[in-house]
Amino acid sequence: MKKSFWVLISIVLLASMMLTACGTPATEAPTTGETTDEKVTIRFFHKWPEPEQLDFYNFVIAEYGKTHPNVTIEMEAASDEAYKDKIRILMASGDVPDIYFSWAGEFSWKFARAGQALDLTDAVLNSDWKDKIVMSAVEPFKNDGKIYGVPMRINAKFMVYNKAIFAENNLAIPTTWEEFLAVCETLKAAGITPIGFGNEFPWASAHYVGDLNAKLVDSATLKADYLLTADADKLFTDPGYVTALARFKELGDKGYFNEGANGISHSNARSSFIAGKVAMFYCELEEFATIDKEFKDFGFFQFPGGTGGNGDQKLITGAPDGFMVSANTKHPAEAIEFLKFVTSPEMGKEYVKRLGIPSAAVGAVSTDNALGVVVDGLNQINAASGMALWMDTDMNIKIVEVYLPGMQAVLGGTKTPEQVMQEVHDIAVTVQAELEP
Repeated sequence: MKKSFWVLISIVLLASMMLTACGTPATEAPTTGETTDEKVTIRFFHKWPEPEQLDFYNFVIAEYGKTHPNVTIEMEAASDEAYKDKIRILMASGDVPDIYFSWAGEFSWKFARAGQALDLTDAVLNSDWKDKIVMSAVEPFKNDGKIYGVPMRINAKFMVYNKAIFAENNLAIPTTWEEFLAVCETLKAAGITPIGFGNEFPWASAHYVGDLNAKLVDSATLKADYLLTADADKLFTDPGYVTALARFKELGDKGYFNEGANGISHSNARSSFIAGKVAMFYCELEEFATIDKEFKDFGFFQFPGGTGGNGDQKLITGAPDGFMVSANTKHPAEAIEFLKFVTSPEMGKEYVKRLGIPSAAVGAVSTDNALGVVVDGLNQINAASGMALWMDTDMNIKIVEVYLPGMQAVLGGTKTPEQVMQEVHDIAVTVQAELEP
């Protein structure tokens, strides 16, 4: 589709959000009562079209059907970028699935503000549901103190490394930015590409820059900028943002990334790491199981990019993600009942066992059903001071559409960090003005 079409869709959704801000409240969950024996169809839309993911959700649907024979679950799935596009179209058209996937943070909050998400506060807090999901993972789905989403999984970003390559070059795990650069330089001098990086879709660069932002910019300033509550003239003007882009650019300029990163997919970069062609790879915890299937001699550490910054150095970049219920569903009781089943500890354990991905269900992850590195990664998430949510889902889409291509331009050498942040400031000022009641 042409970019102008997506801009139009964003405008339609924005208009809906503005009407909500002017007095239309987000829909509260009705008193759903008990489910009935009537024939019911629930539309279920998520972002995992991979065969193993579909196998899991088909299993869940089949298990649910054993005790709910009157409920038909119609499942649809689309990968990340396609999902983002389609859910915006569905929201703008009013044709919202009964249950739909959402990243935590601004991506979910905009649906709540637009009256497109059912208030699940009562359903979660006044039942045993609250005891079966990790409530800290529910927090990023809250808007104005109300719960609009329930987490399916918990994820975070780590730098994995080839243990053999590190040992052969007498390298220790770096804990500061300077040490990280030194490791990269040693690897480069030995003829080894330090980092595999695929930035064909620039959410990959947003994970680097988002982590840097959170650690180079103080938390209060970052929050005010991302939520557009800062004074207009100050939006995204903290020097830490330029430093973040400069550090990201430095990795490219010094040849620490593989060549042509902007034209390579994330999965291809991961394959290079698995094949031993690169020494490190910045990936999500959920990818550990995929890597382990073909390459087991790897370790991991937290990217130390924010050394010396004014932000919280104990944050870890990542987020829970999960599901929301349409405010306009004709079957709220059945939708909530199915969602509760999907996110239950029983299904959570099966999720971890089948996919190796940390579930947000209480007690779902253990050494009995997960890799040791996955358990260790989850422990590091639990030890962190908090989570720096995925940058590309934690701010207004219009800003994202300027910021992420700007990162590609910085890496490609066609724009400077200063130029990109001026563009980000300008669009942020425009969007803030548009959102004012």
